[in-house]
Amino acid sequence: MKKSVFIYGLFILSGISGFTQNTSDGSFWEHVRFGGGVGLSFGDGFFSATLAPSAIYEFDKQFALGVGLNGTYNSLKNNYKSTIFGGSVIGLYSPIQELQVSAEFEQLNVSRKWEDNLGIEDQNYWYPALFVGLGYRNQNFTAGIRYDVLYDKSKSIYANAWMPFVRVYF
Repeated sequence: MKKSVFIYGLFILSGISGFTQNTSDGSFWEHVRFGGGVGLSFGDGFFSATLAPSAIYEFDKQFALGVGLNGTYNSLKNNYKSTIFGGSVIGLYSPIQELQVSAEFEQLNVSRKWEDNLGIEDQNYWYPALFVGLGYRNQNFTAGIRYDVLYDKSKSIYANAWMPFVRVYF
């Protein structure tokens, strides 16, 4: 698993290096957009916080490629605590201005620590997800739905393989 993460990282870095070499006039940064997500949820002993920054490089008005990071902390009082860290690579394609098709590979390290009185073993594992999505796009805002083709109900941090999304890049 570590080998595949290394290979993905090497692929991304070599691609970024190639972009910077081809745009020595400074135009590289004119095509970079930043975005991400922030989440906060709490109630009746439950707390969750997520920070997920991302950046994309727009090759043209139709195609973009990017990377993202994800960090999440969850806790349920007298039950468990979990930390989730990882990254993703995303490709975006807009065949027409209002439509965006996406493919995103996400690799997350999940660490769950259970309360002793529950008798459940602690968990620490890597979880891959491969999302394909379709969304309505209006300038830098996209809303749609995506599907995890690698979904595993027993290990996924997501409740369902289908999930809505909102993307905003500035």
